Amino acid sequence: MKQDVEVESNIRCQTSGGGKVAILLCTYDGQQFLADQLESFAMQTYPDWEVWASDDGSKDGTHQILQAYQSKWGARRLSIHAGPAEGFVANFLSLTCNANILADFYAYSDQDDVWEADKLQRAVAWLKSVPANVPGLYCSRTRLINTRNESVGMSPLFTKPPSFSNALMQNIGGGNTMVFNEAARQLLKHVGEKVTVVSHDWWAYLAVTGCGGLVYYDPYPTVRYRQHVANLVGMNDSWHARMMRMRMVKQGQFKRWNDCNIDALQALTHLLTPKNREALNLFASGRSQPLIPRLAQFKRAGIKRQTLSSNVALFIAAFFGKI
Repeated sequence: MKQDVEVESNIRCQTSGGGKVAILLCTYDGQQFLADQLESFAMQTYPDWEVWASDDGSKDGTHQILQAYQSKWGARRLSIHAGPAEGFVANFLSLTCNANILADFYAYSDQDDVWEADKLQRAVAWLKSVPANVPGLYCSRTRLINTRNESVGMSPLFTKPPSFSNALMQNIGGGNTMVFNEAARQLLKHVGEKVTVVSHDWWAYLAVTGCGGLVYYDPYPTVRYRQHVANLVGMNDSWHARMMRMRMVKQGQFKRWNDCNIDALQALTHLLTPKNREALNLFASGRSQPLIPRLAQFKRAGIKRQTLSSNVALFIAAFFGKI
């Protein structure tokens, strides 16, 4: 793809500088893998970063690990804060909307992954190509690892361009890969940290695409995504995960998620592009229509997922009124 080639060229040309990155790290009982993640920050080829860690009330040694690295790096490099203790989504949104955090770019980070050394460099290289007044969001594919940091596979490779019509149906960018600019952050701050959304990363994808921003999905895996039993959100491409998703659709979970996202998007209605505002209205109103008008409005809204099989499943769910 042309955009991929341009990003690779930018990365080769850029070795340092370009703006400060605030790493927004959320922790909760993460002592087992937290040090690995912090060490991967230190190995970044992009040097201008600082960590804002929000701990959601850990009962293990997480806080002690953070304090040890703060002593090693200094308080300006790593600051530690108390989270809202309302779950990981609220914790990430509290950091996103924290007025004391001032940077050029913002990177979400989970506590148990490992970043590849060029993660921030790749993200900033693309984000610098986005005009400062345009919301920009970078995300990427991931390499799956086990508890011993051994590769066990890759996340799905998405090939269709990011879009609002896709964001209405799925999130293609894991939060652990996301880096965004100040314009994107202002969108999220505009709605605020108390918004009720399914996940912070899906919300970012919806908000940025809906309001005419730019999203780049990097096919290069920039994060080693840890798979373990304590994952709140693990890899969802296994057959077991697919069966679980089908069960959730049948039980109405996907429909409830859409209720939540649609309600949240109302706060951005005045900032949505005309095309995306129409798509949202068609999708929202079509969900309560009889079968034929419902399918017709969904088609006009252009809602879609990334693969043929998932679009077939989407059609079936739409047919039975489960979205």
